[in-house]
Amino acid sequence: MTTGMAIRHYDHRHAAELRPLLLEVYAEVYAEAAKTDPFATVDRFAQGLDAWSTKPGWTCVVGYDGDQAAGYAYGAPLVAGAPWWGGLLSDVDPDLIEETGSRTYALSELMVRVPWRKTGVSRQLHDALLEGRPEERATLLVDQSHPKVHALYESWGWQTLGDLRPRLHGAPVFHAMLLPLR
Repeated sequence: MTTGMAIRHYDHRHAAELRPLLLEVYAEVYAEAAKTDPFATVDRFAQGLDAWSTKPGWTCVVGYDGDQAAGYAYGAPLVAGAPWWGGLLSDVDPDLIEETGSRTYALSELMVRVPWRKTGVSRQLHDALLEGRPEERATLLVDQSHPKVHALYESWGWQTLGDLRPRLHGAPVFHAMLLPLR
């Protein structure tokens, strides 16, 4: 597969038309995990997608190789008082987790279909989603059972803030990570 992706940018106005594609890619990428992990089912993901895609400032990038969607990334700014940090298990300076509504962009999902993995597509999607963001930083969560993914984000400049378990039924423990954007 080629790494010459055509990356298209979308926002909340496109969420309904993008939903089938985003669910299709998710179902493919997480097919094995969904067999044994209730947190990885398409239905659970669809609920999260619907919640995220209605957030003010939601943005999404999709990488296309010809007419094939190779992967996507999306997220939204954290609103003032956002519950994002509510499941934090590590002691951190309270100032680090204070949200103003314009301080932090949360990268919620980044996934790439198998044929395009290890080709640089994930980095292209990551960079395209975060490029030009007005927030001072970005955050994301990495499942602690995926040390290679954690190491990849660290190689891109992300730093681990601490451990976090979202207040969602069946959620695993994640590494909460931060990346300065300015």
